[in-house]
Amino acid sequence: MELEGKIKLIGETQTFGSNGFRKREVVVTTEEQYPQSIMVEFVQDKTDLLNNFSVGQNVKININLRGREWTNPQGEVKYFNSIQGWRIEGADQAVSSEMPPMPPADAFEPANDLKEEDHDDLPF
Repeated sequence: MELEGKIKLIGETQTFGSNGFRKREVVVTTEEQYPQSIMVEFVQDKTDLLNNFSVGQNVKININLRGREWTNPQGEVKYFNSIQGWRIEGADQAVSSEMPPMPPADAFEPANDLKEEDHDDLPF
């Protein structure tokens, strides 16, 4: 899944537990009729992906939805969801795979050496 929007906040990297689990959060505001502020978590080595981005930048984030079950000390079962990012790129860097970009018009030279008799030399 993908999420596009403008970075509202980038959190610091947090480390948890004795095994060194790392997490970093980013909040992205979508640009639609009813904008949403969505928090995305990057974990472990993916936390470093956020180093190259700043607040106010338009981005596209590839995400996975994660869910987990937890039983509290009273025996009640609770469910939690999280949005986990695994790739992020500037929205301007996203290139359409359908069509390559067109070079500027001045990159082409006009064909001035055509003769009238050459226009009908197709082999069929």
